[in-house]
Amino acid sequence: MRRLLTALSLCLLAAAPALAATSRPGWVESELYGFNHPLAQAQPAEVATKMDKMAVSPFAFYRGTAHLFYRDMANLPPSAYLNTATARVWIDGDLHLQNYGGVRDSAGNDVFDISDFDESYIGPYVWDVRRMAVSLVLAARELGFSQTDQNSLIDQFVDSYLNKLGDFKGTDDEKSYRLKAGDLSNVAKDVVQKVGKKNRSDFLAKYSAVSGGVRRFNTDASLVMPPSATAIGAAMPAYIASIASGKRQPAAFYTVKDARQRMGSGVGSLGRARYWVLIEGATTSADDDVILEMKEMGSSAVALANPGGLPATAYGNHEGARVAMSNKAGLTNTDPLIGSTTINGKDFFVKEKSPFQQDFDYTALKGNLGNFKDTVAAMGKILAKTHALADQDYDSALIPFSQDKQITDVVVSTSGFKAETRAFATDYADQVQLDHAALLAARAAGRPLY
Repeated sequence: MRRLLTALSLCLLAAAPALAATSRPGWVESELYGFNHPLAQAQPAEVATKMDKMAVSPFAFYRGTAHLFYRDMANLPPSAYLNTATARVWIDGDLHLQNYGGVRDSAGNDVFDISDFDESYIGPYVWDVRRMAVSLVLAARELGFSQTDQNSLIDQFVDSYLNKLGDFKGTDDEKSYRLKAGDLSNVAKDVVQKVGKKNRSDFLAKYSAVSGGVRRFNTDASLVMPPSATAIGAAMPAYIASIASGKRQPAAFYTVKDARQRMGSGVGSLGRARYWVLIEGATTSADDDVILEMKEMGSSAVALANPGGLPATAYGNHEGARVAMSNKAGLTNTDPLIGSTTINGKDFFVKEKSPFQQDFDYTALKGNLGNFKDTVAAMGKILAKTHALADQDYDSALIPFSQDKQITDVVVSTSGFKAETRAFATDYADQVQLDHAALLAARAAGRPLY
């Protein structure tokens, strides 16, 4: 970090140099193997599925390789729009198009928001902006949009992000800010409206069945018997204790009725265990049962580029607790069932697998630049809200700054920041395409990637 800030002092107002995409198959293969081989010892089929998913497209590859991005961030030139304060932002860490979605928050609002904080950590705010901008380029290329269109999408995202931060500056508006269906248009609006059409009964019926008055999970290729249901049950007291006492339900609420291991879900997280746990809920009726998702967590990829940026003491040296804390920092009206626990020595993040959530499908944006730009505008506003919330408002000991002020002040030229972001995103998307080609070549040649 000291080297980063020294470099920044020399180039604060200079445009960051363009990056040259380089074919580096040996490095890509080594990094993929080094990251995934330990995971494959316990979950070989899941890691094989991960490789299959990443092979589909550069965008999918990008989703599964946040560790490559942050290996590069440790060495690539920093932004010209950065200072000491804005190098200490609580970032999402793995921002891309499909880490947004629709959800019903704990206050009953159906909203559009960031849906994943698994890599969340402290680092320069530009890492979120850049990672998102690269995903825009990769998705836009896949969907057939021109370079001019790609640039306009990045500009839309950056403008929306900076403008909303400006709105928050000097106020506490970020604490109540949300995007509901009436605040959205086109695809993002459709996502939120779909949340409003969902119900718990249909959700439970999709994954479970009632026999003799007792609900149990279905068993199929996506929900298999866990290695140890006993270990899952033994992890519940620590999970319950991780929930703030004011949000904790009576003990009977958390009674475990059944458990399964969830297979094939996600991309980057494949290879780490994911369990679904059916618990009693508010009453003994099978109609209000709740599904918890317990997801194994490793260290944040952001720490590869900013080691110690979020002190381990802040989250008890428990990666599940880090993710739980990050959700609380970056969201309003968070899931009251968020918590953490340990299973067989591994850290797990716990939340409700909500019946009221809708994933965002970026392929719905194909063929309509206006829809794409509207959606990107909403995403920029949400990122601004997240960065503004997760600052001194949440924990002044960790982030002793008002980041809405700090970021808007450090971006002394909006046009310059947009130009820098466009250049980075275009060049790094080229790099991702070359890295994806290296994956395909290694698979075709039968070289081990895990």
